[in-house]
Amino acid sequence: MVNKLDEFMRFHETALSLRGQRQQLLASNIANADTPNYKAKDIDFATTLTNTLHLNSNQAAPVVERTDARHLGLKNSLGEAPTLYRGNGQGNIDGNTVDMDAERNAFTDNAVRYEASITMINMQIRNMLAAIQGQ
Repeated sequence: MVNKLDEFMRFHETALSLRGQRQQLLASNIANADTPNYKAKDIDFATTLTNTLHLNSNQAAPVVERTDARHLGLKNSLGEAPTLYRGNGQGNIDGNTVDMDAERNAFTDNAVRYEASITMINMQIRNMLAAIQGQ
């Protein structure tokens, strides 16, 4: 029982951390919508979450080779998720790749999912307390 609870909490802790990082990136994209040559950033949430959970459970980590000593290494759950750049979907003349509609939709979706994770954690804690108190 304790292992299941630990896995549940670890999953949501990792998911909340990644969602927080993603929310910061999306907010940065929205703030830089008018900045020339700004490239919209995001993370691949599902892949990063899967890789982070595998790293935390002592399974084999994905191997990313650095081709130059000056390249930055891949970060794990203790650092930041690898940042990806979105392609230029609308072809702005100033080189900016931010699509405000897509950014607002992604921002709202991420916020709702963050809130859902918090609600699930609260419900689990409430159920545990009720079980402990014998109600």
